[in-house]
Amino acid sequence: MKAAAKKKKASGTNAGAAELLHERELRGIVDTVLRLAKSTEAEETEVHVDEVADALTRFANNGIHQNVAEHGLTISVRTVVDGRTARATTNRLDEDSIRSTIETSLSLARSQPKNPRLLPMPGKQRYRDVRRFIGRTAALTAEDRARAVRRACDLAVKKGQVAAGIFSSGQGQTALGNSRGLFAAYRETRSQFSITMQKDSAASWAKANSADVRAFDPQRLAVRASEKAHRAVNARELAPGRYMVILEPAAALDLVGFLFYDFAATALEDKRSCLNERMGKQLFGKNISITDDVSHPLQQGAPFDGEGLPRQRVLLVDRGIPRNLVYSRVAAKAARKEPTGHGFALPNEYGEAPMNLVFAGGDSSVDKMIASTERGLLVTRLWYIREVDPYEKVMTGMTRDGLFLIENGRLTTAVRNFRFNQSLIEMLKNVESLGPAVRATGEEAFEMVVPAMKIRDFHFSEVTKF
Repeated sequence: MKAAAKKKKASGTNAGAAELLHERELRGIVDTVLRLAKSTEAEETEVHVDEVADALTRFANNGIHQNVAEHGLTISVRTVVDGRTARATTNRLDEDSIRSTIETSLSLARSQPKNPRLLPMPGKQRYRDVRRFIGRTAALTAEDRARAVRRACDLAVKKGQVAAGIFSSGQGQTALGNSRGLFAAYRETRSQFSITMQKDSAASWAKANSADVRAFDPQRLAVRASEKAHRAVNARELAPGRYMVILEPAAALDLVGFLFYDFAATALEDKRSCLNERMGKQLFGKNISITDDVSHPLQQGAPFDGEGLPRQRVLLVDRGIPRNLVYSRVAAKAARKEPTGHGFALPNEYGEAPMNLVFAGGDSSVDKMIASTERGLLVTRLWYIREVDPYEKVMTGMTRDGLFLIENGRLTTAVRNFRFNQSLIEMLKNVESLGPAVRATGEEAFEMVVPAMKIRDFHFSEVTKF
């Protein structure tokens, strides 16, 4: 414990230079917590240790204006006493602080009502070998990020535009152990580049993230945003109505991402899922298949859930038919099913959810979709998305950062932004073609693997004020 604390104190503030604790040191922290908990009233104890070392370079008006970094570690302790459970958290590693955290957890647990659905903690588990720690990403420095930002801003100056955005990188790890002998550990790196290019009132945007910083090129993203911003000048106002649309992956992601909680067994049990009374029925188009797969090469995240169960690959939608749900241990027992390893850390009110969604793609590129469209709209991204009707999954929101008219197979002009009111169920019945599935990132939903989508009869309800 003292060696671990000393190492943490000595770590630098630059995420490129930071060094995470070794797995044996994480295990040492877990063992210390469990040892100290043995001398208390705790019948069972669970420990989560999370360490992050992240850095962010932020730029605006064609220059860097902020560079920040953080490196921290937290210990979260859940105890069980007399059918009650609660959790307490600390960022201190000394034994006195850990004892205090255990006692706080116990005090909170004693104040809770008994939970008749509370299960004994799981024992030892076996996990898939998922490796997403990339040395090149972990070693990225503020200078590396600054050079990439400088090239993007130079492009903006050359084109008479203004660039703003972020370039972040970092690494993190988690360890989970309990008094029944379970231990799991996982580490990963992450990187992200986002840029908005603007000239007068015309703007566009591009964004990517990955465990491997080499998986995307910041300059290509800058060029894409710059070219779209140039196209976006003199936007034309069109009448609201139903249009053929091509949703680029970020736009598709930010819509379909609102479906993920609907595949939780607890959501169906609580009658708050759009899949109630619809499982096993043809709900979407036959070209829509969705899995939850933590081991997919474009995914990120730990191969275990909040209680330490291995995450299983689950086929959620098979050719338009919802086939399966994901189950926490409690939801699985209630439904007489096997848990799928998708539960959140206890205690929680949500139960479980698929966190690694993968939409099956097709072979039609965005360029092919445009070429095959007589009249329609190309949508770069969406924002301010809100749910209007949970059961029919009607969503409202707005387009932004690049909406373009397609006429006779080519882009002709920019279009003033629309507000939409659209059922996701109806939308996924009307998908005419799909692009290859890619790792997409937007602003409204968490990252997933999703294709570009060409969709008929997408409903735009009004023109926005900008």
